[in-house]
Amino acid sequence: MTNIVITGCSSGIGLATAHYLKTKGIKVYPTARKNEDVAMLKALGFDEAMGLDVTQAHDIARVIEEVLAKDGRIDVWFNNSGFGQAGMLEDISTNALREQFETNVLGLHEATRQILPIMYAQGYGKIIQHSSVLGLVALTGRGAYNASKYAIEGLTDTLRLELKGSNVYAVLLNTGPITSDFRKNAIAKLQANVDIEHSRFKAQYLENIEGNAKKVPFNEEAIAVAKVVHSIIQSKRPKPRYYITKATYILGYLKRFLSTSLLDRVLIKI
Repeated sequence: MTNIVITGCSSGIGLATAHYLKTKGIKVYPTARKNEDVAMLKALGFDEAMGLDVTQAHDIARVIEEVLAKDGRIDVWFNNSGFGQAGMLEDISTNALREQFETNVLGLHEATRQILPIMYAQGYGKIIQHSSVLGLVALTGRGAYNASKYAIEGLTDTLRLELKGSNVYAVLLNTGPITSDFRKNAIAKLQANVDIEHSRFKAQYLENIEGNAKKVPFNEEAIAVAKVVHSIIQSKRPKPRYYITKATYILGYLKRFLSTSLLDRVLIKI
């Protein structure tokens, strides 16, 4: 039975992917940072659920050790953990940017480094890196998140070249808007880390907070990501990257064919 470790399964994409893969006969090791979320996963029938804070190297090592003790291998590792720090760049402190990178980039990198020797030793493996459409294009008010996803793109594009001939694959997921708690959590981070009252973007922030519940164009349910992850698991030679949602296809193609100035005209309106 193929197994997979998934980080960030407290809700949204991670949780939906864990559920879907389980129905397909995949042995799932879902992880979450908070104890209450691990308890929730166990209550849902995920007996293999574990606590994992990807910003802690020893936590990653413990999870790997526990999975190997049970199965002797790790077939797929899905770096799904992440959050979005909303706010205009001039309002984002260096500490807030550092926190964004600690989880989205450095945690992903540490997990990747730790799992690679295991996959080399067993002679195969797949590492799925959760990027975003915002790893392809940038949108205003999301600079910290944009930067973290651009970093994931650079790390994974390089890793893919370095893995040639190893039978270990690094795969990028470029997801667009997906139903989850992501936007709600991003608003919470905005309110916690940005001095909205004294920002020149105050009106825009307040409008975004009030309109957080509005329907997002081209939004899809989290099952769309889960199905792609399943197809990657089934594939002997997965593609380097997978676009998910129409928004990713549209903006990805616009970036390829428009000049930077023309693309900026489009992006500034989103």
